[in-house]
Amino acid sequence: MSPLSRPSRLRRLGLCVATGTLAALTAAAPAAMAADPQPVGQRAEATAPDPMSDELSASAMQREHEAQQKEARQEAQQQGQARPQAPKRTYKGRVIAKPYLLLRDKPTRSSRVVGSVKYGSYVNIFCKTKGDNVDGNNRWYLLTDGTWAWGSARYIENVGSAPKWC
Repeated sequence: MSPLSRPSRLRRLGLCVATGTLAALTAAAPAAMAADPQPVGQRAEATAPDPMSDELSASAMQREHEAQQKEARQEAQQQGQARPQAPKRTYKGRVIAKPYLLLRDKPTRSSRVVGSVKYGSYVNIFCKTKGDNVDGNNRWYLLTDGTWAWGSARYIENVGSAPKWC
């Protein structure tokens, strides 16, 4: 046996082992997914809605939030409370995009531009979600300043704690 043939035999053996392992994992994956479709550590992120859906349009999120507030006010009135429970917490951020950050209707780069915020401005953040990737960051924040709109988290610096998931 020549010394040159040994590495090629080992490579072929390794390739066969890797192919067999891959085939076994592929065959076992449907059963594993049926038992637990989302691994425990990835549940919050895996349930993020598709950024292209109407579910994540800023106006839809605003309508949903306003409906929840209205419902809370009605419940408080029925229970005889003077004031409803405290509103959901908003988070703060500072715009680091120069000269300004474009605000969009959905968390995608191709969605309609609905406004802009100047560099250094502080904004109120309602929640975060996954969307289009902007310079390596796929997080988008729903801003509640005046009009509800999405801004890329790549250009918004958190002030305090990070926002909750939408």
